[in-house]
Amino acid sequence: MEENRLTRCSSIKMKIKTIASGSKGNCTIVCCNDTNLIIDMGITFLTLQKCLEENSLSFNEFSGILITHCHKDHIKGLSTLIKKTNLQAYIPKDMYESIKEYIPYPKCIFVEDHFQINDVEIELIHTSHDAPASVGYIIKQNDKSIVYVTDTGYINRKFLEKMKNHDLYMIESNHDEVMLMDGPYPRFLKERVISDTGHLSNHTTASYLKKIIGPKTRNIILAHLSETNNTKEKALEAIQEVELPENIEIYIADQYEEGPIIEV
Repeated sequence: MEENRLTRCSSIKMKIKTIASGSKGNCTIVCCNDTNLIIDMGITFLTLQKCLEENSLSFNEFSGILITHCHKDHIKGLSTLIKKTNLQAYIPKDMYESIKEYIPYPKCIFVEDHFQINDVEIELIHTSHDAPASVGYIIKQNDKSIVYVTDTGYINRKFLEKMKNHDLYMIESNHDEVMLMDGPYPRFLKERVISDTGHLSNHTTASYLKKIIGPKTRNIILAHLSETNNTKEKALEAIQEVELPENIEIYIADQYEEGPIIEV
């Protein structure tokens, strides 16, 4: 059991664990030896604290928070986290106005498209979402790399090129188009979801993955599935239709259950 923990060890492998993923709250942990990062804080402080304690971690061992955008399912626990810890958030400057009620200015570190936290290199992927300065991330340490992209209506070709051949992808697979259009959402909300500033469908995500996975790729996490307009089975079915290599492990992040620790 000890080897499954997120604690620092002699291995140089990066580790990722989803705590929650979906429209009710999002939070993920990435551990890179001495540099541990939280991506989004759309859950309660106590939920995150419990998860860290169960994995023999404390907030003092984290180097910062990465925020993808201002929607509440990604930041509703940010204010409490900032008040109760010494952590700072790494964000594009244009994002601050939309999250300023959750975090004081001095607690932000404003970043460019490329920046570094200790020995971890991070590159922003500018996403297409109805939120100011929304971003995803390419996180690299040594020869290992993770791509994290959720909440986007499409991926710009320039960034799709940068996303090629990484070890692990955590990417949105939000909805099944038929379920969405036949489902209970009002028309304006359906149009928002399928728009260029909405969310990626299962089939769109599958087609992107077909283009970007490479020889290094070993793991895919499908994230931010809609509870109303999707199922885990339909998300997997769409991936299987594009016939990805058999050596790739596919996981589905859950809204209510923590994901496994995945070593990169």
